[in-house]
Parts: sequence; structure tokens; C-alpha cells
Amino acid sequence: MINNLLKSLAVLLVITSSFIGKAISNELTFFTIGTGGTAYTYYPVGGMIANAISKPPGSRECGKGGSCGVDGLIASAVSSRGSVDNVNAIISGLRNSGFAQSDVAYWAYTGTGTMEGKEPAKDLRTIAALFQEHIHLVALKKSNINSVKDLKGKRVSLDEPGSGTYVDAKLILESNGLSTNDVKAEALKGKAATDALRNGKVDAIFVVAGYPTGAIVELASAVDIKLVPIDGSGAKALTSKYGFFSESPIPSGTYEGVDAVNTVAVGAQWFTSAKEDTDLIYKITKALWNKESRKLMDVGHAKGKTITPDTALSGVGVPLHPGAEKFYKEAGLLK
Repeated sequence: MINNLLKSLAVLLVITSSFIGKAISNELTFFTIGTGGTAYTYYPVGGMIANAISKPPGSRECGKGGSCGVDGLIASAVSSRGSVDNVNAIISGLRNSGFAQSDVAYWAYTGTGTMEGKEPAKDLRTIAALFQEHIHLVALKKSNINSVKDLKGKRVSLDEPGSGTYVDAKLILESNGLSTNDVKAEALKGKAATDALRNGKVDAIFVVAGYPTGAIVELASAVDIKLVPIDGSGAKALTSKYGFFSESPIPSGTYEGVDAVNTVAVGAQWFTSAKEDTDLIYKITKALWNKESRKLMDVGHAKGKTITPDTALSGVGVPLHPGAEKFYKEAGLLK
């Protein structure tokens, strides 16, 4: 009789656990954010935003030391190859959302520029403009590379195909009268790129990221480096042809022992698919810009303070998702 009772309890436990599991799963919504390499800026900013918008069951109430995110939402930052990879993953349905440079996203959406000849990514939609990314051209301080044109014949990491850095590095070479055939191109990312520069395996590396970016901070603390200027006629040719780029300096002291340098910048933006639920994206956008999220962003990353509602629509070239548009209209940021 005891054995029968134990068997009955075991069956009841399995059934109860099954119902509880289903109830919990029904309460949860999982939402991925494609970012970039773990050593650059997209990944830590993605983690910060994922934390801000998430609110799993059992979280403390908003304003009482708990999340003011979306009820039942578990967002996660996913490392990726960067802008192009993220856009492709959003369109294919592999990821719910992702970060991309404004130029890459616009060209993908319209099938123009560097994406000419490819099917336009018509389902791409914007959630928010985030921050400015500066194009870093890094070399060892002792090198004789002092301009983009000095890269001719040198071993240069352009980052991986599928990254926004790769796209922009090619454009910068072209605006200075060079092509990838004029350099010994390497496809290195993050720590692999900085290690190769430090060990003399490459002569220079391109990095497109919000400053200060972790990989370069670490590199500058280990070896003497310099930031090579991207300015003059080459920069003017680039900004004139492509309105996404602007001339913008990286201040002295951003990296240990590195002087101020003139370079160009492009906007980092957050995108999703038109197929994502309107109410969900509305709630996510609203959670991104609440007061508790503001606190997290102000201390979460050096770029966090520059992510503000005032610039949420700056340089947006891809249509807003209806959910995001609804929030911006309610907030008086959009007519």
C-alpha cells in the first residue's frame, strides 16, 4: 500500500511539475539582441540594454531596487560578427533584434550602396538610434604609418566580412585612393586583431566602435600605440559622398598615452523586424527610456550616458517599427 501511495505521489509530482513548467514558459518572452565582438562596444552596451528591458517573473517591483523592464521578458545580448551579420540574422528570423551602423542598415534596407545587387531588406525596422561610433585606425607608435595612404603595401586587419568595420574600412581606403588590393588584408576581430598588432603580425587595424572600446584600452596599457588620423581630403570625400559619416575627433587621453586624433564617425542604431509584435516593441522601447534604465545606462558603460531620448531618432534612415513609433509619438518626440 505504501508503494502504491509513493507511486501515486510520484505521478502527481510529475503532472504538477509539467503544469508549473508550462505556466512559467507561458509567462516568459525571450528576446535576443545581436551585438558584435565581445572586446568591442556593441556587446557590453547590448548587455546593459538587455538588463534594462528584462523583467522575469518574481522580479522586484519597479522603483524598489528592481527592474522597470517588460513583464515576463528575458532579453539577452548575443555576440556576433557585427552589423551586416545582425541585419541578416534579423531578416532571416535568427535573432529578434540587433545593432548595426546606420550606413549598413540603410544600404541593406534599400539594396543600394555596398548592398547594391542584393535583395532589399524591406522588413528591417528601427527601434532607436543609440550612440556615435568612431573609426579607429590603430598602429604601433614606432611605426611609420601616419596617414591612410601610408597603409599601401602594409598588413592591415579590416575585420571580418559581415562586420560594419569591414564595410567602412573599404570605403575609407577608397576615399583615399586605395583598395583592398593595395594592402595585405587580414580578417581579424577583437583580441585577435589587437594581439596581432602587438606581436607584429599586422601593421595596423581598423576598429569601428564607440570610444573607449575595451580591446584598445587593453592594448594601449600593454604597448605604445597611436591612432592614425582619418582626415583631410579623404575624410571630406567620404562625408560628402555618404551623409551617414561625419568628421569627429577622439579626445586625448581616451586611450593611455594616445594623443587626440581627427577621424570620422557613424551612428550605431538598434533594429528589429517588421514581423515582431507591435505591443512587445512598444513596451521594449518604453522600457529602454524609463528612469530606472537611465540609471543603469549612466553607470553601465562609458557610452551609456550618450544614449538618450533626445538623440533616439537622430540619423534614422530605416522606418521605425510601429511599436517604437507609437512610443515616440506618446513621448512627444515624434509628430
